[in-house]
Amino acid sequence: MTDDLGFSYRATAQGVVHVSRGGRIVTTLRARAAADFIARAQGASDEAVQQLCARVTGNYKRGNEGRAGQARRAKGRAA
Repeated sequence: MTDDLGFSYRATAQGVVHVSRGGRIVTTLRARAAADFIARAQGASDEAVQQLCARVTGNYKRGNEGRAGQARRAKGRAA
């Protein structure tokens, strides 16, 4: 099963990484963030790179993460 989320990235000679989705640049990484991204992406599977791109763009939360966190916090206060 392939987990292609439609992300791609391009690293420039200046050390900048452009992360795109659907042909549009959605985020640009520079300096340490770009170096960390490249280090993690090198040698990673295609699926892992897709997840990494999703995380750096902030486009990885789906469903009820917010409500689940609120329920855990509420439960902790009631105890």
